[in-house]
Amino acid sequence: MSEHPGFELFPLTARQKVATMAASLLGLLLAALDQTIVATAGPEIQRDLHIAPSLYVWITTAYLVASTVMVPVWGKLSDLFGRKRILLAGMTIFLVGSTGCGLAQSTTQLIVMRAVQGLGSAALFTNAFAVIADMFPPADRGKYQGIYGGVFGLASVAGPLAGGFITDGIGWHWVFFINLPIGAIAIAFAAARMPSLRRPRRVKVRIDVPGALALSVAVVPLLLALSLGHGAHAQTEGGWAWGSWQILGMFGVSAVGVLAFLYAEGHASDPLLDLRLFGDRLFALGNLATFVMGLSFLSAIVFLPLFMVNVVGLSATNSGLTTMPLTFGIVISNVVVGQMVSIIGRFRSVMLGAEVLLIVAFLIMGFTLATDSTQLGVSIKMFAVGVGLGPAIPLFTLAVQSAVPPHQIGVATSTVTFSRAMGTTIGLAIMGTVFATTLASRLQAGMAAAHGAARELVARQAFTDAISRVYQVCAALAVAGLVVTLLIPDRPLRRTAGAPVAVE
Repeated sequence: MSEHPGFELFPLTARQKVATMAASLLGLLLAALDQTIVATAGPEIQRDLHIAPSLYVWITTAYLVASTVMVPVWGKLSDLFGRKRILLAGMTIFLVGSTGCGLAQSTTQLIVMRAVQGLGSAALFTNAFAVIADMFPPADRGKYQGIYGGVFGLASVAGPLAGGFITDGIGWHWVFFINLPIGAIAIAFAAARMPSLRRPRRVKVRIDVPGALALSVAVVPLLLALSLGHGAHAQTEGGWAWGSWQILGMFGVSAVGVLAFLYAEGHASDPLLDLRLFGDRLFALGNLATFVMGLSFLSAIVFLPLFMVNVVGLSATNSGLTTMPLTFGIVISNVVVGQMVSIIGRFRSVMLGAEVLLIVAFLIMGFTLATDSTQLGVSIKMFAVGVGLGPAIPLFTLAVQSAVPPHQIGVATSTVTFSRAMGTTIGLAIMGTVFATTLASRLQAGMAAAHGAARELVARQAFTDAISRVYQVCAALAVAGLVVTLLIPDRPLRRTAGAPVAVE
């Protein structure tokens, strides 16, 4: 079966399609840029607000946890009330959070407002890919989703540069205030030009409140444990050891939340996530592959600057520029694979090719990094990593969307986004532990017999070994992703749609 038999598109004019894509792209760019801009301004924010080292991580953790837990909720709400309403609601909440962050005068205020930002950003990410499924048949979605995936790459390049310029030239408050004019334009544009994209329903709308609450209990403690456990943030003073009662307690609460969520969804008349969807092999394996690929996605980026600063000897700014080739690789591969899928009408063979390239690139990084590596050499290798990573964003989303009926497109999109977010968070925890453990063992073994200048060489070699081990583990995870992808049914993608639905 190539597509769900109830597949239908909204009969939009070319102008309406352009307006819808523009509105959702503006929202996606807004949320993606905020992540990278704020990361650059982080040290200045810490100094100005006198944020304790143990609380510094919460600037990111609050945003991450709030965003991740809300992704499935916004996906379901967009199916119930239409993409336009949810996009406008998400933008409004995001801008309220941005205003609060810019006005924050204390650590507590900033952390709370970052959480509010995260609540809104989840709607922007979910809607961006869902509207593509509303407007284009499966065989054509890839090329448009590739453009959306490229927005993440653009944010990765422009965000740090803009963040540094704004922080140094105007002040860190404006890394948040800059969202207001951009967001106002996006809201005005969406309100005036974007159709509602709401499918008619024969039954009364019911919101699965118990399911949403149970999901929060399942996800929030888990993400907090993974973010604050030693290993995920080995170089901060915050957090606890993995075996501490705090971390184990959060894992325990999360397990209870998972059981409660499964019970709630199994008994809800209109569940937040219809568990029967996992009975479709394409839906289940597509989400599993997304999760597995997410395990290595951010780790490939996060640990590279440590190598460039501590081993190659670059400044923090120049080390950040080393990730730009990876970003370009992601953007280029997103666009290219989208076109390829549109031409051949299948996604699995393209994804398999990308995963093989990714495995080779990770292995090269894992076994060729050395204390005498150069910035140019590492940049070339990271470009190959980016080319291999890029297709995972649009193609697995396309696969999962094609497995569900049209009234559950939002749920499908949010589920694959949620799977990727959980994979990246768990992956960072795993890689942080791998890095910290390897680094500590190498330093302990080498420093005991080293003196003077030799200690610096030992430290550089220890960092090299630790980061090499991270990429070796990434290669193993990429192999696991390849295996899961091989199990995904290779269904052809339809180039036509059924009878169009009414536009509200």
